[in-house]
Amino acid sequence: MGQTITISGSVGSGKSTVSKMLAQKLGWQYYSTGMAQRKIAEEMGLTTIELNALTIKDKSIDERIDAVFKNPPWGDDNCVVDSRLAFHFVPKSFKVCLTVRDEVAGERIFNDTNRSGERKYESVQQSTAAAIERHQLEIEHFQKNYGLDIDNKDNFDLVVDTTHLTPEQVCQAILATIKSD
Repeated sequence: MGQTITISGSVGSGKSTVSKMLAQKLGWQYYSTGMAQRKIAEEMGLTTIELNALTIKDKSIDERIDAVFKNPPWGDDNCVVDSRLAFHFVPKSFKVCLTVRDEVAGERIFNDTNRSGERKYESVQQSTAAAIERHQLEIEHFQKNYGLDIDNKDNFDLVVDTTHLTPEQVCQAILATIKSD
């Protein structure tokens, strides 16, 4: 059975960037539930924020995303999983949570030209407000549908505040912690 590192955190914290970079450094597979979520949103003609709001009422959306963890596409291989709930679905993983100040998250989102499935914002303030709204919807959604507090840092083996760190520095912090265990 392979090893799994799960990386959770709020929007704009660097989850996807760090997960991809870490998978590449380790030579492991990479999987993201965000990719599945964005695809579902696109199929339904919704933004990710609209989809998040809908998931509170429609559990079938969660079921589509969660089904992946029943038969993970990475099989028995080593994998880095980018997912807000991976700490819950992959309990034997090394669980990492990335945090970031709201204003920095908003700036990152505004300046990220590679974000798909999300609308383009007219200002950093607008993207910051959207990130805060999305996080609040996710807190409500995951509490209601799973009974989980995604902001409870006790769920994780390592918590890294990425506000003043580069993705490379975050990867090095994760790697250093894994090696010391």
